[in-house]
Amino acid sequence: MKYHHLGIPTKEKLKDEKHLPHLKMYVSGYGRNPYGVEWMRFEEDADYPEIVKTLPHVAFEVENIEEAIVGKNVIIKPNSPSPGVIVAMIEDNGAPIEFIQVDRSIAEEGI
Repeated sequence: MKYHHLGIPTKEKLKDEKHLPHLKMYVSGYGRNPYGVEWMRFEEDADYPEIVKTLPHVAFEVENIEEAIVGKNVIIKPNSPSPGVIVAMIEDNGAPIEFIQVDRSIAEEGI
C-alpha cells in the first residue's frame, strides 16, 4: 500500500473540475496537482456517506482492492470511476480512507 492522494470535499465550483455524471460528482486536480491533492464537489442528490462529502480523505494505492477491504468497515463498495481504476472507501476511527487499484495499461495517464 502506498500513498496516492489527499481528497478534499468542496462546495466551490473550480475552474478545472471534471464532471463524473455516473458518480454525481466533480473532481479537480486529480492526477494533475503536484502535491497529490484532489478536490471533490458533489451533486445535491449524490448518495454518499456524509463523512465522504464533508471530511477530507487519504487514498492509498493497493495491488488488490478486494484483499485491502477484508475485515474493514466498507462505506463505499468497490466501483470504477474511470477505465482501469477501481476504488472503495472504508471508515476508520471516524475518518474516510480510500483504496485505489490501478491497471496502468488502460488507465488515463497521471492517475
